[in-house]
Formats: sequence, structure tokens, C-alpha cells
Amino acid sequence: MPATAAEPGRTVHWLFGDQLGPHFLTPGEDGPGRDTPLLMIEARSVFRRRRFHRAKAHLVLSAMRHRAAELGDRMTYVRAGTYREGLERAAGGRPVTVHHPTSYAAARLVRSLPRVTVGPARGFLVPMADFAAWADGHGGKRLRQEDFYHWVRRGHGLLMDGEAPAGGQWNYDHDNRRPPPGGARTLPVPAPYRPREDGIDEEVRHDLDRWERDGDVSFVGRDGPRSFPATRTEARAALKRFLSHRLGTFGPYEDAVLAEDPVMSHSLLSSSLNLGLLDPAECVERAEAEWRAGRAPLGSVEGFVRQIAGWREYVWQLYWYFGEEYRRSNFLRHTAPLPGWWTELDADAVGARCLRTVLAQVRDTGWTHHIPRLMILGSHALQRGWDPAAVTDWFHRCFVDGYDWVMVPNVVGMSQYADGGRMTTKPYTSGGSYVNRMSDLCGPCRYRPGERTGEHACPYTAGYWAFLDRHRDRLARNQRIAQPVRQLERLADLAEVRRQERARGDAPP
Repeated sequence: MPATAAEPGRTVHWLFGDQLGPHFLTPGEDGPGRDTPLLMIEARSVFRRRRFHRAKAHLVLSAMRHRAAELGDRMTYVRAGTYREGLERAAGGRPVTVHHPTSYAAARLVRSLPRVTVGPARGFLVPMADFAAWADGHGGKRLRQEDFYHWVRRGHGLLMDGEAPAGGQWNYDHDNRRPPPGGARTLPVPAPYRPREDGIDEEVRHDLDRWERDGDVSFVGRDGPRSFPATRTEARAALKRFLSHRLGTFGPYEDAVLAEDPVMSHSLLSSSLNLGLLDPAECVERAEAEWRAGRAPLGSVEGFVRQIAGWREYVWQLYWYFGEEYRRSNFLRHTAPLPGWWTELDADAVGARCLRTVLAQVRDTGWTHHIPRLMILGSHALQRGWDPAAVTDWFHRCFVDGYDWVMVPNVVGMSQYADGGRMTTKPYTSGGSYVNRMSDLCGPCRYRPGERTGEHACPYTAGYWAFLDRHRDRLARNQRIAQPVRQLERLADLAEVRRQERARGDAPP
């Protein structure tokens, strides 16, 4: 796909690789005209800086190249060592416009470049300035997701009946936390949409193989066949199939885990949203239409709307509102490096069935749903005291939907409690009983969720009490976790738990 020269003198609009949908080309004061020449830069430096999951690299490059092919002669597609090099080669001295990028590093880059005008961000429901005004109105404190979610729904008329929430309540979390059906190995729902690879995918895979052979870049994890949409057409097909066949069972089982069914009823749309192939407004509005037409239960629709208009939007806004220094938060002073078995996604080295299963899912697909991310992967990292910045980077690199703006609040703020409660009200970690209740992962495991010490001691149960013990002074004042901290005084085997967990070190459990 050779680069074509943009027309001399005309303003060029630059699209980043996560700005691939039509809503990034809508004309307006902050958008390109209908005939504005377009530019996209495939910068090899992105893949040299970080050791990404191979499936993620494949998806991003496939999506970019597919979009360039769709836009034809209007698009100048440049393959370069860096963004600066590509911009100079393609745009020369011409003025360039670009929508606000999705990371601090990219934002610094575009603002440092001459003749580049940066417009507002697109692909989200709330303008940054509106969120800042809302947050400042709360004094910048207690910016709880639930309050924000209510505000967004009121402002956008989502699942509202006049001034009241549809159905009379704002959330259906109580109904949406069922364990998996007893005895089920998979959830009885139709399979999700899966794309078919084409010649562009073949070209991408060939290029990635060559880069690795040449020693230019290095990847982790396995690649192929591609599991997630790389085009707007594929993303819309995935959304349609989810809404038509899987939305109804999404809500009740959104927190449940089955070893043989990693996707359950999840939408698998996060990568499409984060590449810009789908607009969040179309997703939530179409989901609401399913409920109003009587084709989906309100609890499931509300749970899906909450994920996008609530959590995804909230994370995006906090990333920018808290500032770049937020990523360096380390309230618990965790500094341990990530062990090699974790960074290499060596699931076969792990004995604990829950962690082995989930790490294998990440290795094989670059994806697992939010409960394994939070309560298995993130919880283990938190209990072991790993450096939160390193954990954040790992999630960024190893997940197909992982971007800086996604992972900094999700990992620093929620998963690792590194901000001390600015974002969430407690550390999200637990003993093995939670995993046992919400999954089928514990039954055949060599460890027992009810045992803290000994040959069959569950690493999550022992790790939970060791974590509370290490941080009891910091956590005793937190009302949401003060009770289990007090229970430490009644643990007759606490000294043995301490010894056992120190001896475990960074070995795979």
C-alpha cells in the first residue's frame, strides 16, 4: 500500500490508529471538510518501545490498513520509523489538523509539531471541559462512578423516563451478579461474531514475522486467527449479533467465569470502541432500543449501558482530569518487579487453576473479561506487591483493547489501589472464596479456597490475609475493609501465613 502525495498547500487531516470510524471525519468546526486529504502514519517506533501482544499488533495494523484501503485516494498512508518522520515525508510544510489523541505522549507530540492544529477529542460522550466542570463542582474529590453515571444518563437521556431512571432504579447490580449456572461448562447462548481474515491480514502477519526475524521488534503471546473486528463493517456486525443474540443473558452473568467459556455473554466490543470503529453513542442507543422494543431485559441493557456510558467514559475522563502524574501513584509503596513467568505469559508454569486458565486466555487471545482481569490477574499482582506502574504497562501491552487512557485509571486506580482511594473506595482483592463462588475454576484445582496454610493452601486466600497484614495500618481506617483487617487479630495461623507467603516469593503459584 504505497503512500500517495497529499495535494500541495491544502490542509491535511491526520488520523491516529485509534481514530478509524466515520465519526472522526464528520465535517464541522472541529472536523475535516468532506474533501480534506487524509493522512495515517504507521510508525514502527510504537512497536519498538513496548513488547506488545502479537495479536494486538496484528489487530491494530490490520485495522489501520483496512481503513486506508477503504478511503482510497483520499488517504495518504505512510510507513515510517517515527510519527515525526512520517509527517514530514507526507505533509511537508502543509498545515495539519488532528483530533485530540488518546494518550499524554501523543498529545505532547502533536502539540510540539509546527503547523499542527489539535481539535477536541471524538469518540466519547462527554466533552472534557464538561467533565472538568462537573468534577470541579465536586471539589475534585469523591468523583464516584455512580454519581457520574447518573449525570451522563440524565444529560444524554439514556434509559430515562422523564426525570426518573427507567424501571425506577439506576442500576441492577444486585441482579447482575449471578454465579454461572450449576453444572454448566459453557453458557447456553449463541457464539459471538468472529471475523474472517483476508489479504490484508495475511500481509500484516507476513510483516510481523519479518520484523521479528530481523530482530527489529519482539512480541509476546500468540497471533491468529484474528478474533476481533478490524473494520467498521465487522464491528457493526459484531454489535448487531450481540444485541440480537447475546444481550439478554449478558446482565445476569456478567461477573461469572467458566473455564471453557472465556467470552460468556460479553459483547467483545471494547477493542472496536477503542479503535474508533464504533461510536459509544450508537452502542448505548441501540441497546436501549432493544429494551424499549421488548427484545431485551432492562437489567442486561442497563449493565451494558453502564459499561460504556458509565465506566468507559469515567475512565477516559479521569485519565485527563487527574493529570499525567497520576500514573506514578503508589499509595501502598509496592515496588516488586514482575516475574518472568508473568511477563512471558507462561501459563503452563502456573499450578493454580484460576490463574493458569486466565493467563492462558491472555496468551492465546490478548483478552479476558473484566472479572478475571480484576479479581484474578489484578488481585494476584496486588497481593504480591508488584510495582503498579509495571502492572499497568503489562495490561496496556498484553490486551487487544489496552491503551494508556484505559489502563492507567483501571489498574492504578481500581485494580492496584495505588491512588489510595481517589477513584475507588477499597482495594479490589479477595480470598479464593470469591473465585469459587463466581466460577467453576476451583473444583479441580490442587489448592483449596478455604485453606490458608499447608500443602493445599489457596494462594489467593493466603495472599489476601498476608496483604491485609502488611498494610493493616493504612487500611484500618477504610470503613469498607476495616472489618477483615480487625479479623487478623483472630487468625491463629497468621504467623504461619506470613512465613509461607514470604517463602512463596515470586514463584508461580
